[in-house]
Amino acid sequence: MQVEQISVFLENKSGRLSEVTAILSEANVNIRALALADTSDFGVLRLIVDDSQTARQTLKNNGFTVGKTRVVAVGVPDRPGGLNEILMMLHEADLNVEYMYAFVRSSGSNAVMIFRIEKYEDAIRLLESKGVNVIDGEHLYNL
Repeated sequence: MQVEQISVFLENKSGRLSEVTAILSEANVNIRALALADTSDFGVLRLIVDDSQTARQTLKNNGFTVGKTRVVAVGVPDRPGGLNEILMMLHEADLNVEYMYAFVRSSGSNAVMIFRIEKYEDAIRLLESKGVNVIDGEHLYNL
């Protein structure tokens, strides 16, 4: 069930984001989902890619600070209230969502959301017990 996300720490200056995408392109790594958060001095680029090991090593070799994190990928009903149902399940179980972002798909009846939850294993057990589609890494990387 593990989905691996890589985080790249970037100086907040022109060209740094395109440098990352160029490096990944040259390494033949496909970006499947991303989120970018910034402050005045730096940004954190969070990525789901089809080959996280190659992405991490290639970026490190090019001077970037890269981390990895386990995240939970969930199929969310693509209708009003679908995301709220998942968030309420987590809230009622006292599982805090640290951050989340969408995984873009070309078609399907479910949206895919990526959640960073401190109690990773507890969240997976809860969601599966409630019949929620928790998506494993191999499947997610190939959507």
